[in-house]
Amino acid sequence: MTTKVPGVLAALALTAGLGLVVPGTASAAPFCGITWGSLAKSTATLALGPSQDPITNIRSGRHACFDRLVVDVNGEAPKYTVRYVSAVTLDGSGFTLPLRGGAFIEVTVMAPAHDQDYNPTYTPANRDEAVNVAGFQTFRQVAFAGTYEFVTEIGLGVRARLPFRVFTLAGPGAGSRLVIDVAHRW
Repeated sequence: MTTKVPGVLAALALTAGLGLVVPGTASAAPFCGITWGSLAKSTATLALGPSQDPITNIRSGRHACFDRLVVDVNGEAPKYTVRYVSAVTLDGSGFTLPLRGGAFIEVTVMAPAHDQDYNPTYTPANRDEAVNVAGFQTFRQVAFAGTYEFVTEIGLGVRARLPFRVFTLAGPGAGSRLVIDVAHRW
């Protein structure tokens, strides 16, 4: 009987070991169902030119699966380009906009931050900290680079290069919103 015990243990160990080497499936569900990707998103074309409808606010929000940046516009939804860059540069001067984070998103909105008489319609108290994102999971900094030739630049410092999506919404009232969601992880 004592000779059978080591044989039975060896068989059990081999059976258990075989269960460990069975390959798993590669179809893990994406985080929160997010399938956005991290490539540039754009509706801007040179032929259309910028809108005259001004930006009135930039704000942010925290969600379970992503952080959100919202650009409010007093009029139709603006054309935009949103993309990861190695550094956000200021239009007109070409200077680099310093941002915190492991990756940088350049938000180009084809709308000014002033009215047609060049009166400001959006003026953050601190351009380098245009929106308070302290405690956010993905966002590290939102900086308002300004408007140059009716095109507004916003720098968004994020934790890492993560998937994002961009879309526009109508309202409230006659206004619209440009929405940028950046996922907390892949």
